[in-house]
Amino acid sequence: MKTKHIFVLPGILLLLFLGYPLIKMIFDVDPKILLDTAKEKEVMDSIVLTLRASLFSTIAALFTGIPLAYVFARKEFPGKKFLEGLIDIPVIIPHTAVGIALLSAWGRHSQINKLTGINIVGTEVAISMAMFFVSVPFLVNSVKSGFRLIDPRYENTAITLGASPWQAFYTVSLPMVKKSIISGSIMMWGRGISEFGAVIILAYHPVTAPVLIFERFQNFGLQYALPVTVIMIGISLVIFFLVRIYEGRK
Repeated sequence: MKTKHIFVLPGILLLLFLGYPLIKMIFDVDPKILLDTAKEKEVMDSIVLTLRASLFSTIAALFTGIPLAYVFARKEFPGKKFLEGLIDIPVIIPHTAVGIALLSAWGRHSQINKLTGINIVGTEVAISMAMFFVSVPFLVNSVKSGFRLIDPRYENTAITLGASPWQAFYTVSLPMVKKSIISGSIMMWGRGISEFGAVIILAYHPVTAPVLIFERFQNFGLQYALPVTVIMIGISLVIFFLVRIYEGRK
């Protein structure tokens, strides 16, 4: 057997394992039922809420994650490895545990609530916070990798020519990691859309699309949950298709 076949065959098995359930599910749904489901107000409201909440969390991460990624890429300081590990923790821990942690910190019995009266449980803010927590590593790590590929001499040259450190960052470094920022943002947005475990603990209502799928499956069974699932998978495929096109151009 040729060497290339040794690599191709396991890859085909992996693609079949991933692709078969998705393709079968799509063909199991009657197109008319799929169209009728897409017209349901409850379904559209949950999808719009999901997309919007994830978008807000991604925008918040741009203002907080990019500066942190720059510091991680450029500076060495005590505790850096610990902090980088802290950013990666949401990828590892169960997301139901994330929901419990956020509920403990921001719920109606939390210290923050006692001091400020702020209770975010059951709000769109809570949904965005849950999405932010579990998906921000994708943005930070993507941008950090982008900054690490840039030679610091570009910034030093700009400073030598009279630019302030902020101007060197804003006019030299930031434009050079634009593609990493866009790619990381899309990945973070897509990951936020799929979040279920943390969201359902912080905000069962208003209902996001993943929660709606679970609710319909639990109450009415597989056939009732399938159309919503297919719609969400279609949206996810479009997002990651765009990511791959963008990466190909890059």
